Amino acid sequence: MATDEIKEELTPSNFIEDFIDEDLKDGVYSRVQTRFPPEPNGYLHIGHAKAICINFGIKNKYHGVCNLRFDDTNPIKEDTEYVEAIKEDIKWLGFDWDNIYFASDYFDYLYECAIKLIKKGLAYVDDLSPDEIREYRGTLKEAGKNSPYRDRTVDENLELFKNMTDGKYEAGEKVLRAKIDMASSNLNMRDPIIYRIMYAHHHRTGDKWCVYPMYDFAHPLSDACEKVTHSLCSLEFENHRPLYDWVVDNCVEGEKPRQIEFARMNLNYTLTSKRKCLKLVQDKIVDGWDDPRMATISGMRRRGYPAAAIRDFCERIGVSKAYSVIDFAMLESCVRDNLNQNSPRAMAVIDPIKLIIDNYPEDKEEELEVEYHPDHPEYGSRKIPFCKELWIEGDDFMAEPIKKYRRLYVGNEVRLYKAYCVTCTGYDTDENGEVTAVHCTYDPETFGGDTPDGRKVRGTIHWVSARDNATAIVRLYERLFNVENPSDEEGVGSFEDNLNPDSLKEKKAYIERSLADTKPGDKYQFMRTGYFCTDTTSTPDNLVFNRTVALRDSFNKRK
Repeated sequence: MATDEIKEELTPSNFIEDFIDEDLKDGVYSRVQTRFPPEPNGYLHIGHAKAICINFGIKNKYHGVCNLRFDDTNPIKEDTEYVEAIKEDIKWLGFDWDNIYFASDYFDYLYECAIKLIKKGLAYVDDLSPDEIREYRGTLKEAGKNSPYRDRTVDENLELFKNMTDGKYEAGEKVLRAKIDMASSNLNMRDPIIYRIMYAHHHRTGDKWCVYPMYDFAHPLSDACEKVTHSLCSLEFENHRPLYDWVVDNCVEGEKPRQIEFARMNLNYTLTSKRKCLKLVQDKIVDGWDDPRMATISGMRRRGYPAAAIRDFCERIGVSKAYSVIDFAMLESCVRDNLNQNSPRAMAVIDPIKLIIDNYPEDKEEELEVEYHPDHPEYGSRKIPFCKELWIEGDDFMAEPIKKYRRLYVGNEVRLYKAYCVTCTGYDTDENGEVTAVHCTYDPETFGGDTPDGRKVRGTIHWVSARDNATAIVRLYERLFNVENPSDEEGVGSFEDNLNPDSLKEKKAYIERSLADTKPGDKYQFMRTGYFCTDTTSTPDNLVFNRTVALRDSFNKRK
């Protein structure tokens, strides 16, 4: 889907747009330019989807520019794998960037800015250890104290910084700090580190550098380099805004970007910390970053979430500054609404028992023409074979029916979807008393489900031919965690202790033969069962389907 075909992802009015409208009216800017700046140290998650929709949504609304920039300032954690995955996720969500940049594109410029600050007397090389820097920093209630190296001369700082750049010191031995105010009420302004020594191979610059800029230094200058007008970021960077402004004010001439913060997406029953997600992957608790139980965009794509549903979800939650936790059921509702409208129907039996129609001719077989979707004739139809023996769901029969049970039990009549009405006459059991087969008779006058005599048949069940079908593995996914906050904060215990042991069940299923040619990513409603997506590992010889979401929201009922 082309970017210009995508509905605006933001509500008609929000505080970000109000700020932008004011800036345009006052002539602060004559255009609007945003960027999406992920660090390539992991896969994008559902929280990033909100940021993507906001940044690209602003671009669409104001006919502006939105760039993709990788803030690759920490070579220890970054990798080209993540770069490519991020690009794929953005494209899949339905957006496209105007330009693609890397913070590493500006390493020479950032270094020049550091030199500029030293020459202005606004930066110095510090020999304090990391522990000593933390100690000198003070607390929220107590002012920090100056480093004993804070008053080094400009010439001394220039020489020491050059030596850092030339690899003459050990990692952590020295850092370059901005000289701001150790008594500031904002801890971020208490002489923050802007460059550190790091001996690591960078995925783009190789071994050219052994000093790397800190994020709070590189980010605002990268924005300025790209001519960003509005730097939109999550609320945790609000206290960093004074430092953002300080850096651009002291390093950049002319037009400067404006930082605006919005509340990040907090979704219950999910884990979005890249560090913790990486642990899940490394410990093989999940099957990679795209495991369908993960809150990563790639995981949701593999599970079968439509991109449009995720965009719809981001639009529904809106843009605000208020902290809130969104119920995962709301996301599932968006997914369910989309799939209900757009997914072809098919029949699959996941917990099979045999249904034998005793009065149906042994050698007879019919082909039923059935549409794929009742509201989309353009989806076409398929032929479904019908014969004497069928597979039905195990819970569509009860030897001793409960009250208001309307499916098969001895003496009761039900419709077989698009076929005939059948009446249960008995059942077979094994030595353990388990039902192995259900017997019935059919009324040949009820083809298609109609009853010529007008009798009411309340129950309708789905089925698959026992003679002519395909088999598949279906993966029944539930949430990966049992608690609303699965992190290791706030006293809920280790996030590993909160794993749901039933987050994945695999079962062999019988499916319509028409699904034998399904391709990875194809989506279906398995009638009366749920919405499913063909897995990326699926092949014609080994069909695999992932349950995307149930037909109804059963989760909230279980909470």
